Amino acid sequence: MGLLEIVFIAVGLAMDAFAVTIVLGLSAKSTRHVIVPSLYFGFFQAFMPLIGYFGGVSFAAQIQDLDHWIAFILLVIIGSIMIKGSFSKEKTEPCSGENSFGHVKLLLLAVATSIDALVVGMTFAFFEVNIFKATLIIGAITFFISICGMKTGKKFGTKLKSKAEFTGGIILIAIGIKILIEHLFF
Repeated sequence: MGLLEIVFIAVGLAMDAFAVTIVLGLSAKSTRHVIVPSLYFGFFQAFMPLIGYFGGVSFAAQIQDLDHWIAFILLVIIGSIMIKGSFSKEKTEPCSGENSFGHVKLLLLAVATSIDALVVGMTFAFFEVNIFKATLIIGAITFFISICGMKTGKKFGTKLKSKAEFTGGIILIAIGIKILIEHLFF
């Protein structure tokens, strides 16, 4: 798996964090309120694939002939969930005040938005991926996208939430299709 694919995966994974940080950005009052949530999201988006990779590497050799199908199915499932979520009628209300930036709340949000990264980390175990480089890229991209989300939230509110989730889902599905096509036809 090449650098460009890892970057696209990172962008796709970061869309959940982007959507959440848009909402958090509505109540951001200082630079700290922009940086701290972005650090949480970036760290957990990097940490979860690492956990998934080392969990997945233990059984990767046993299912090597099916790895492309597993990656395809997992990425399509995650992408589909994100796309479905983008059409949700439920409106996310912005959180107000300092409570929006409490460490427990940020921890829960960061973990919740990075569960899909755990699964992606498992798929990395099936490919020749430098996991430390990949997780660094994923964490950095998520950090910067989260900063953009915080700043966007301050300006535009929650209007972009569904578009970010939809785009992230499409990117993950497209990567799953690419992996499947490469293994089946090339």
